[in-house]
Amino acid sequence: MTPITFSLATCEWVLASDLDSCYKRTANHRIAMDETAKPLRIPPEMAIYAEKHEIFDLVQTLVTNLMVDKPEDPIQYLIVLLKRGSVEVPRVMLLGPPASGKRTVARKLCEHTQVIHITDSNILKEDTDLTKKALQYKAKQQEIPGDLWIKLIQQRLSKIDCVRRGWVLEGIPQTREEALSLQEAGVAPNHVDVYHVTFIWPEDKEVVQRLERLKAVSEKQLVAQLMQHHREVHALRKTYRNCLKVIDADQPHVDVFDQVLTYILSRHCSVAPHTPRVLLFGPPGSGKSLLAKLISQKYNIVNLCCGELLEAVSADATNMGELIKPYLESGQQVPDSMVLQILTERLSRLDCTTRGWVLHGFPRDLEQAEKLQESNFIPSRVFFLEMTDDVAIERVTLRSIDPVTGERYHSLYKPAPSPEVQTRLQFNPKDSEAQLLRQLKEYWANASSLQDLYPEAVHINADQDPHTVFESLESRLVGRLQNDA
Repeated sequence: MTPITFSLATCEWVLASDLDSCYKRTANHRIAMDETAKPLRIPPEMAIYAEKHEIFDLVQTLVTNLMVDKPEDPIQYLIVLLKRGSVEVPRVMLLGPPASGKRTVARKLCEHTQVIHITDSNILKEDTDLTKKALQYKAKQQEIPGDLWIKLIQQRLSKIDCVRRGWVLEGIPQTREEALSLQEAGVAPNHVDVYHVTFIWPEDKEVVQRLERLKAVSEKQLVAQLMQHHREVHALRKTYRNCLKVIDADQPHVDVFDQVLTYILSRHCSVAPHTPRVLLFGPPGSGKSLLAKLISQKYNIVNLCCGELLEAVSADATNMGELIKPYLESGQQVPDSMVLQILTERLSRLDCTTRGWVLHGFPRDLEQAEKLQESNFIPSRVFFLEMTDDVAIERVTLRSIDPVTGERYHSLYKPAPSPEVQTRLQFNPKDSEAQLLRQLKEYWANASSLQDLYPEAVHINADQDPHTVFESLESRLVGRLQNDA
């Protein structure tokens, strides 16, 4: 018989509540009711105040507790929660295949946080009518009906120790159907930990020992458990997909536990996600446009290129569009006051205030940056993309575009596929070396003062493959999101 080999791969954390998306759907519905209405603008001071005083976090936590516990007197219940000081207790689900370390992590987690460890076996130790009924099925070697099992879980979690201290559900739920039934019953976790396995023998000795000990279980039974897990894990992830945190679990359980504990004890795992406001700086050719596009696509935030925004406004039949059109047509710089007015109006719209934004192309100097700060549009994450002038010249001056297909090419990195395409390629006059050198001189003249204004900015080497740069930027972006929380 073919030997069974597998290893731990990843561990994912999910914030089960989704108030933020609810707010977005409600707001979008209100706007859709009147297509002629102007875009709703929200003063930036509101978001800044709310984040500073953790209003979003507080409201989400209160409402979540309210919906889970369903008290008869909601007002008094909320007053008690607020007086208690900490309105959130851990409600954790640890899921995974055989030998994934759920039991070890669950026990250590309960020791450190004093939450209640709940397993399918200790649920059945309760002396209640429901457990007696369930044990009758067990005695007949029959499966406990799903609705009865959900009632048993709900009964245990409603006890005062779980309500006050929180709980860890180990190996529960096992299917998407169970997960949905628990949600309907008001069992809402604030952390879901899903372990995955792949069919590769692990290098870690501790993991190997766990798997070898598991061989005491018949191979047929082990295969059945693994197949059951793999059938259900995708659906379970989909059930808790709204906020996802990935932790590498292919390592000793002590390291896994340290990351799990840190994440549970941090407020990040129990609060509404803060709105990301990302600012990208870098010389011409550093990849700001591509990186902004990738960030926007992955995190569903608004991609704002200042130059493209000005062109869009110029194309509109508005007073501001008519004012800036002569500047753009003549190649002159649009006055800062006009740029700032256009930009702040766009940043105040609902999509930017609820989803967040990534901005590039502005500010270009210290004065513009200070005016942006004075308008209360303060970035929460700032990145400087760094590379030498030689690399910038190579990237910019050798790029071209096919006027027929619109495809972009580069003499070194992406040459034309045929002589026919090569002959019709066009080079943008703005990409000339003389023009580029002027832009580089302007950038470096202002870079130092901008870096002083944003001392916590992250500096990333942009002289790499664009996707490698994105991975580096993303790792810092996610890390700062956790620190912000």
